[in-house]
Amino acid sequence: MKSPIFTGSATAIVTPFRAGSIDTDAFRRLIEAQYAGGTAAIVVCGTTGEGATLSPEEHARLFRLAAQTAAGRMKVIAGIGSNDTAGALDMAKRAEDAGADGLLMVTPYYNKTTQAGLVEHFTYVADRSALPLIVYNVPSRTGVGVSPETYAILAGHANINAVKEASGSVGEFARAKALCGDALTFYSGNDSDTVAMMALGAKGVVSVASNLVPETVSRLCALCLDGNYADAAALNERYMDLFSALFWEVNPIPVKTAMALAGMCSDEMRLPLVPMGRAHREDLAQVLKKHGLLA
Repeated sequence: MKSPIFTGSATAIVTPFRAGSIDTDAFRRLIEAQYAGGTAAIVVCGTTGEGATLSPEEHARLFRLAAQTAAGRMKVIAGIGSNDTAGALDMAKRAEDAGADGLLMVTPYYNKTTQAGLVEHFTYVADRSALPLIVYNVPSRTGVGVSPETYAILAGHANINAVKEASGSVGEFARAKALCGDALTFYSGNDSDTVAMMALGAKGVVSVASNLVPETVSRLCALCLDGNYADAAALNERYMDLFSALFWEVNPIPVKTAMALAGMCSDEMRLPLVPMGRAHREDLAQVLKKHGLLA
């Protein structure tokens, strides 16, 4: 059995910008807020962190800032996803040099490849990096999904540690978990699926909502890990409107908008992302008020 990189709540942290550049002060503040909220790990330069728009140098800078700020108090997982396997390995090496604790590697987008190609893609990096690797499955973004049978093959690699499962299919996750047993740790990749997936054996979530409510998501995971699914379900129901609102438009547009409304950081994004539509913005503000995030 492989030791999980983390259990509980991990935050797919946003990358705050100001005038086109990384706002390092805001980034540090956000990390400190995550620690105070009980977050077990932060994922840097993932989808929510707009990793696809960041240069290799910006990736390395954010990996380093995150590791320095977390200072061993939380795990730092570096997003290294790329449709170029060699490029993903380059990011993995930068993450190692920066002091990250693990890697998050998405299926290759545009270069969609086959299931055999996915095995080669992840194995190539896992063979050449000292850091444990989390496979990230989000076919709605990449156009290709990882099959349960492919998970079973990847589970045999000593350095492929876990899966962020964001396919939205709890049934496919259950089949993958049955095939892999304890050879892979599974995490929910969608806030709305966390309780269901943890009831079936997942060990936590890589969360978007925890950018805003880290204490709530941490508590939700703790209840599930304790087997208290009745209270977890009740908490999940209470926050389902927020979980849903954060995907009214393409992630991370809603969460960055919400964080700006709450005074946490700027809502500046890089193209092709654009500001949230007015109607959604007004409705989002009402959801935030309901949860005490806005006056």
